[in-house]
Formats: sequence, C-alpha cells, structure tokens
Amino acid sequence: MKADDFLKGRGAQFNPANKYLKQEYVTEHVEGLDEQMLSDLKTDFIQAHPKTIVNKIQSPDLGNGYSLNPYQGCEHGCVYCYARNSHQYWGYGAGLDFERKIIVKENAPELLVQQLESRNWQVMPIMLSGNTDCYQPIEAKKKLTRRLLEILLRYKHPVSIITKNALILRDLDLLTELNELALVHVNISITTLDEKLRQKLEPRTATGARRLEVVRQLNAAGLPVNVMVAPIIPGLNDSEIPQIIKKAAEAGAQNAAYTIVRLNGEIGPIFEDWITQAFPDRAQKVLNQIAQCHGGQLNDSRFGTRMSGEGVFAETIAKLFRVSKQKYMAGRSIKPYNYSHFCTSKGKQLGLF
Repeated sequence: MKADDFLKGRGAQFNPANKYLKQEYVTEHVEGLDEQMLSDLKTDFIQAHPKTIVNKIQSPDLGNGYSLNPYQGCEHGCVYCYARNSHQYWGYGAGLDFERKIIVKENAPELLVQQLESRNWQVMPIMLSGNTDCYQPIEAKKKLTRRLLEILLRYKHPVSIITKNALILRDLDLLTELNELALVHVNISITTLDEKLRQKLEPRTATGARRLEVVRQLNAAGLPVNVMVAPIIPGLNDSEIPQIIKKAAEAGAQNAAYTIVRLNGEIGPIFEDWITQAFPDRAQKVLNQIAQCHGGQLNDSRFGTRMSGEGVFAETIAKLFRVSKQKYMAGRSIKPYNYSHFCTSKGKQLGLF
C-alpha cells in the first residue's frame, strides 16, 4: 500500500482472516476495490442481547474483581489494542472489523441488576471496561455506561473506569456521588502527547492534551485519578514517559502505572503492517525492541512478565518510569474503596462477604 492510501481515521490497515471461520468474503477483482475502500470507512452498529454481562477477572496480573463491557469492538481504532483478538469470537476480524463492526449490548443495564441481586454475589470492583472503551463515541448516543453507573450508584457498588475519551466528563455528577462513598477509581490512558503519533496510533481518541484536561477536571472534583501510560512501545513512545508523568502530576493525578505492548494473536501482523506503512524508517527497530522485551517474540502470554516485559529494554523502561514517578508523584496515592455500602433492592446492606 502506498503512503497516500493509508486509511486515515483507522488504526488497522487491513482485516486479517478470522481463524474461527471456515468461509470469508474476499475482494477478487480490481473493480471491487473502490467499494472495499468505502466499506473500510463505514462503521456499523450491531445490537446484541447476551445472557450475562459481568465477568470474573481470572488474570493474576490484574487482581480480584470483575469486568463489564457494554460494547465489543471499538471505534477508537488503537492499532495495538489487545481486545482485537476477542472480536473474532463474534465472527468478525481483529483488524478493520474491530473498528467498524461495533457490538452494542442493549440489555447490559438489566443484566447488571440481575447479577447484583444474586444471593451469591461477592462485592469487588467492577471494571468499566476490561476489554473495550466504555466511553467510545457511540456511548454519546446509547448512554449504556451512564445507565450502568446509575445502577452501581443505586446499589452502592464499587467501580473502576478506564478510558481515553473526554466523554467521561458528561457523567461527572454520578462519579462525584460515587466518590463521596469511596466507590470509584478513574484511570485515564495517556499513551502519547505527540499529536502526529496519536493520529496514526489511536486515530479516533481524544488528544493527549484533552486527556490531561480530563485529569485536571476530575481532580478538581475530588475524584481519585490514576494515569495509565500504556502501552509503552519501545522506539515510539518510551522517551515520553517522564513528560507524561510530569504533565499528569501537574493536572492532579494521584498515581501512574504502565504496561509494555505485547502483540498476541492477530495483533502481531496488524501492528507489523501498520508500522511498516506509518513509520517505515524505524519499523524494524521498533519490532526488534518489542521482541527483546518478550523473550524474543512479539507475543507474550506469560503471567507475571507479559505486561511488564523482561530483558535490558524492559528494565530500562521500568527504571525510567520509577524515577519519573518518584520525581513527580512522590507521596501520592489512590484512596481505597469502601465495600461496606453495598445494598440490594430489598434494602439489606451487605459487607465484603
């Protein structure tokens, strides 16, 4: 693909075959190319009505809790997103389909109520979202995340939010009420402050400057904010670590964390194709450094090392992050949740157990 053909507004530049499907649609004739390109720019929204909505987090790297995803697929189009592989279970591709075939779980609020009312429910933080962004653009219309927050507030249930979209400020009223009961932690993902890089890496997200403003407004409202400097991609954004943490601290963030990019499953070829087109002059260097952080492979599924990496480059990143955090965020911390408020619709207040 020529540079002029780079799909602006999309992260992935192609749609890899879904390994779970025996058949697929392909473009076999040149005259169909224009129609294919037009379809690459169009976003479709598919209604779904799952039977459950809250999933127990099984990864020892993430700790105890639940994840809740009102949407599958994500318009933000972050090329590195680990959630791309999960889109294949829905019958779609991990590349362009992930960005243009958005599954909307219309009955998510009703399912949440059912699960919270279960007599076996154990109170632990619910993460919005563990997979795709709960404040991606369609949320402005659907308002599923807002309805979920209303339910969590009614039940006085702890919640963690991670997003890179300024739409979260729409729900500042609910977040403030949750915070008064120590029931909410907010994580704002800031991958880069380089706008030219963001436009290619995360094409439909809020700018880095806008995300810092979100941190500032959340902090002004008294909310606990953690900044996720994630993922760190060696050779692309690792040098920005000190500046991001400095700016986040100035905006009022109480904590910061990071992960190193890992390119499991179909994300590997998607990312390789993308960086070869977006940054041909340093593509091989970046890919080599990513591999050096994961035992010589682009992918890494090992608990304990997959998110922080290993080796010289990973150690250098860890040290840079640690020193930057000590310099700009010393003495800061996120206040703990209060689990004692949880209350069912019958009015019976429950503790952690």
